[in-house]
Amino acid sequence: MTSSTAPMHLDRESCYGAVKSRDRRFDGVFYTAVRTTGIYCRPSCPARTPAYHNVTFHATAAAAQASGYRACKRCLPDATPGSPDWDVAADVAGRAMRLIGDGVVDREGVDGLARRVGYTTRHLSRILTQELGAGPLALARAKRAQTARVLLETTSLGAADVAFAAGFSSVRQFNDTVREVYAATPTRLRGGRGNSRAAGALQLRLAVRTPFAGRALHEFLAARAVPGVELAADTTYSRTLRLPHGSGVVTLALVDVDDAGATAFVPATFRLTDLRDLSAAVERVRRLIDADCDPVAITDAFAGDPVLGPLARRAPGLRVPGHVDGDELAVRAVLGQQVTVAAARTAAARLAQSYGEPLAEPVAGLTHLFPVASRLGSLEPEALPMPRSRGRALIALTRALGEGDLSLDRGADRDDVRRQLLAMPGIGPWTADYVALRALGHPDVFLPTDIGIRDALRALGIDPADAEDLAERWRPWRSYAQLQLWHSLSATKGP
Repeated sequence: MTSSTAPMHLDRESCYGAVKSRDRRFDGVFYTAVRTTGIYCRPSCPARTPAYHNVTFHATAAAAQASGYRACKRCLPDATPGSPDWDVAADVAGRAMRLIGDGVVDREGVDGLARRVGYTTRHLSRILTQELGAGPLALARAKRAQTARVLLETTSLGAADVAFAAGFSSVRQFNDTVREVYAATPTRLRGGRGNSRAAGALQLRLAVRTPFAGRALHEFLAARAVPGVELAADTTYSRTLRLPHGSGVVTLALVDVDDAGATAFVPATFRLTDLRDLSAAVERVRRLIDADCDPVAITDAFAGDPVLGPLARRAPGLRVPGHVDGDELAVRAVLGQQVTVAAARTAAARLAQSYGEPLAEPVAGLTHLFPVASRLGSLEPEALPMPRSRGRALIALTRALGEGDLSLDRGADRDDVRRQLLAMPGIGPWTADYVALRALGHPDVFLPTDIGIRDALRALGIDPADAEDLAERWRPWRSYAQLQLWHSLSATKGP
């Protein structure tokens, strides 16, 4: 089994082989439950390897919990990156998992989740149970429990604050769930650890697989940072967040981690106006840093390629920069059509200053939320800082987003989104595919007409006219090939 094998097709022999070798690449891809102990672990758990006839394998932590198993206190199996399979397949289960991570079940219930993915509640529950081993309520419960454990172990928030930040509807529900999942009380999990919530800041660590090219990700984001909305300094990147119950600011420390196949952690500091938004904020920032990427599998896929192989060896662990807000990314993609990175950034800054919502308490140069689509959609093309034709495209886009005719959350079907975008006047394949690349987390997008890609190919002695045919051999990781080519020039090339 490779780490790109769909979890619903777990093979016992292959899974057990990964457990025996303690292969860290499979952490988060499946979970091992041990009948004799009643606990479940990540594949790389350092404990003694259980006997083959005593183990079962589960696609999610929720599935193991639903079968009566409790999380291992030694390897903390729920504190792993998510499965990269969900983004590769982009099926209903994967789309639903992203929305569950964003807290949609907590805010809108299972009915709301089903509406987002376009299925009936019963059909969606059947799909998730079949493919992931647990229904939407169990999956959401497992997510809440994991968030609660992290907060208990890393902050000194009171029990009520932890409960509501993790998405529980009551302190009693929080206490009961923690006891059931971890066989310990919240007080025992805390164990005297934790840091103070100074000045409203929550300091967390976001799990990623290694190698992690944090410096390259920082350079990419810094080159496109919109003043007032984003700020890059040294190895940190900060930005404002528009969240379901309020606003927030996140600061990330982005550095390189080279230990291939391990799990590392990206330090993240969150400042939120409403603690209920923590799960959504964490999930959106994980999208931004492509936290569920499996860099070892991608490097292995490129290893024998004469073009990508040398690039991947020089720059292992490159991430496809995602985004915290699909609507904002789409607006900025239209702003970036046929202009330089600097010009697009300047236009975005003007929009933010003119139409964005000011933060009640600015944080270190961060002053505004990016404008909501409905605000921009109410404007006339002449009011926008761009040629009128591009202004019309932006107005058409933002009106569709504001009226709910187009959705760019991770629950949307990628093919449907692409068709909708291409049907809008002034939006072509480059923009539609760039939105898929960064807003929808598509791992297999290639932009053959992109200026940066054409320059990179020429620098490698390749005719850009051959780009599309060449990229066929890079499936299903063409988005990562795209980043390798951009990176081969410099972080300031590309959109």
